[in-house]
Amino acid sequence: MQTVTSADGTTIAYDRVGAGTAGTVILIGGAFSHREFPSMVALAQALADDYDLTVLNYDRRGRGDSADSPGVYDVANEIADIAALVEAAGGQAALFGWSSGAALALLAAQAVPGVSSVVAFEPPFVVDPKDHVPPKDLADKLHPMIAAGKRNKTVRYYMTKVMGMPWLMVGVMRVTPYWKKLAATSNSTAHDWAVMRPYMRGQQLQAEDWAGVKVPVLVLAGEHTAPLLTKGAKAAVEVLPDAEFAELPGVSHDPKIPILAPAVGEFLTRAR
Repeated sequence: MQTVTSADGTTIAYDRVGAGTAGTVILIGGAFSHREFPSMVALAQALADDYDLTVLNYDRRGRGDSADSPGVYDVANEIADIAALVEAAGGQAALFGWSSGAALALLAAQAVPGVSSVVAFEPPFVVDPKDHVPPKDLADKLHPMIAAGKRNKTVRYYMTKVMGMPWLMVGVMRVTPYWKKLAATSNSTAHDWAVMRPYMRGQQLQAEDWAGVKVPVLVLAGEHTAPLLTKGAKAAVEVLPDAEFAELPGVSHDPKIPILAPAVGEFLTRAR
């Protein structure tokens, strides 16, 4: 494990995987994800082994071994975290983002010098009012839960109210060993919501909000993912200046790394 210090003094932990000559990519997880999440570990190793990339796999603030800024949930801080990682990479790096991490990667590409390209896997933009739209007062309820240390309640609330998961499905997850890992990262969901709040309103994305993404972007969605996520991915391509879309066969929002890694690795090495 290595660390960098973000602009506000927060310590961000990361693993450096590989020492390739094809460039560096920073992996940005989504809600409840962290750098030891099995899919992130497997993706990092595959990109290093098969595509000669150096991979920085980090814990977003508030999860894993990274510190947090309790009560302060500002997207600018998470973008500054990425800027510190790009600096640690030597001043240039590509970004891979998954779910809310994909949206964060696109936002960072507008603000961080040295971002060379972006792969955005299923950014959860809600662009159709007929789909699940989180309540407007979500932060007013989420933040007090986190402040009170109600981790289990926070997981349930975020999964049902933001992610739109059925209560029954969440209830089944509650009795699995995996639930403890979700609860351990639950406080960080306020950071996810800070990223996604403007883009989950059931409204079309606006091109002017994304005009600053000047680098090549690949937006991915799985063949078997929720239609809401596919709509969001295709909507992103329509407003980004230099973007392409690809659908991954046999993949859902929980990706199969042997299918995801080639799409990511081939794009990043081609874009470079």
